[in-house]
Amino acid sequence: MAKDTPDDKSSRDTHYATLRRQVRDAKRERGEIPTPQPQKRRKSNADWTPPPIAPDQVHLYGLHTVRAALDNPERKLIKLSATQNALVRLEIESVAALGFPVEMVTPQDLDKILGPEAIHQGVMLETRPLPVRRLEALKESPLLLVLDQVTDPHNVGAIMRSAVAFGAGAVITTMRHSPTESGVLAKSASGALEMIPYIQITNLSDALAELHKLGFFSIGLDSDGPQPMESSLTGDKIALVLGSEGKGLRQKTRDTVSALARLDMPGEIKSLNVSNAAAIALYATRQHLAK
Repeated sequence: MAKDTPDDKSSRDTHYATLRRQVRDAKRERGEIPTPQPQKRRKSNADWTPPPIAPDQVHLYGLHTVRAALDNPERKLIKLSATQNALVRLEIESVAALGFPVEMVTPQDLDKILGPEAIHQGVMLETRPLPVRRLEALKESPLLLVLDQVTDPHNVGAIMRSAVAFGAGAVITTMRHSPTESGVLAKSASGALEMIPYIQITNLSDALAELHKLGFFSIGLDSDGPQPMESSLTGDKIALVLGSEGKGLRQKTRDTVSALARLDMPGEIKSLNVSNAAAIALYATRQHLAK
């Protein structure tokens, strides 16, 4: 009887690992085994000090995030650190063919680098930051998203996912008072960071003026906007502009956009989290552009 080849063994391990997860998940749904409580078994970041990292280096983590980065030809990859189980779940056919070092680690090894609260799923990828993009390269995109000092990387990551889902050409934000490319941002984006340009500019008003020259009509979302967003949509190239989580759009931004508009909401709550507002605005704009 012929021995299993390494590829056969890897496929079989992947198949059995998937079956084990499915059985475990089904038991949890039936209440036969308890659902783990991450907050009870993970330590706090209070006593953790991050190790130094080079300015031109980024640590990405999480299965979806790392898989997307591995599939992105624009990523310059340095080293992959993974547990045996995570390596199986990444479905890497040949470690030797990757072309960069792969280190087998334990979850505790990654906790020391990423912090005990990072949901790394047993995998971390050391990379270079993505190449810098210019606004001029976006002139063919019909839909852009512009963020005015949205500071929370979790919000920006969620916005990126919506932007990719609705086919936006880029997410544009300021260099100051906004998150840089990081593991937290990439994990929140769940792979979307690899699928859409994340452009950080020095001056938002100048960037909006440049977008206007490229033919974009910019709409600043404001809860006190003079008209509903639906009636503000015009033209075939639109840049949606959203403000920070607390203060909203800055006055200079209000003065620069082509129009200010609001999302009309009939319910008792009249404002939304910026990532939710972005998703609704993207959907409405896509409906307009499709006509």
